[in-house]
Amino acid sequence: MRLRRIARWALLLFIVALTGAWVAGTVIAWPRNGPVPSPPPPARVVHFRSSDGVPIAANYWPGARDGGPAVLLLHGINNTRDRLTPHAVWLNGLGYAVLAIDFRGHGESGAESRTFGLYEARDAAAALAFLRARAPRRKVGVIGISLGGAAALLGDDGPLPVEAMVLHAVYPDLRTAIVNRLARVGTRPLAHLGEPLLSYQSWLRYGVGPARIAPIEGIRRYRGRVFIIAGTEDRDTSIADTRTLFAAAPGLKSLWLVSGADHIATSILWSDEYRTRVGRVFEESLGRPEGAAP
Repeated sequence: MRLRRIARWALLLFIVALTGAWVAGTVIAWPRNGPVPSPPPPARVVHFRSSDGVPIAANYWPGARDGGPAVLLLHGINNTRDRLTPHAVWLNGLGYAVLAIDFRGHGESGAESRTFGLYEARDAAAALAFLRARAPRRKVGVIGISLGGAAALLGDDGPLPVEAMVLHAVYPDLRTAIVNRLARVGTRPLAHLGEPLLSYQSWLRYGVGPARIAPIEGIRRYRGRVFIIAGTEDRDTSIADTRTLFAAAPGLKSLWLVSGADHIATSILWSDEYRTRVGRVFEESLGRPEGAAP
């Protein structure tokens, strides 16, 4: 009788934990759309659709020359394209064409569930198609902030076929990302126990296992220039996680560990040193905008 009672309580606790995890996953993935300020001239608001029909809103700055190099800006979770306007204005001032998008479930794009880079990769691919529609041979670079970096790497056909990626605070795989975030509010052993209740929801929500949501697998297939930026105090994407991601990149690559920066500080990094480093990566990979062939 006592064993049955214990079994019932154990089953009840498991059901409660499973229900709580599902609710938490739903809250995390729930879209948070809203208005976005108009971009400063010469930018204009443009619209296109992802491959699965989701409407995407974006700001587009034309480059110094038609068909010249361009940079695609991909924001982090809970942000919008407006967050990267300073980057866009700076890069456009150098002569690059710039496109900053709202991912699905963010800003003025379609109010779809967030997928931690899996379906956002379709939004990023549609944005790249927009940039290359009239200039198929245009060289393109990407700045991907956390979620944005994951989206650049998780495409159905592999990572975005661009010449260079600047990746801020990008997690190596979904399971590690969940453990790190749970560990911030509890102990690491409990985080490992709770992680499967969240990560394996991907089968029911997206039809894929958590192993599919692993940017590290995408970066192994990417042959362009990679510049990875990480904060030494980032508990969401640890230095060890970053070094693992960096080691997996097969091409020309560089790593910048920003002393004292946590996940948020790494995501919003904006300084003279940042612009110097990123500007050098794009100049070496994409060429000088004023010298690009039309």
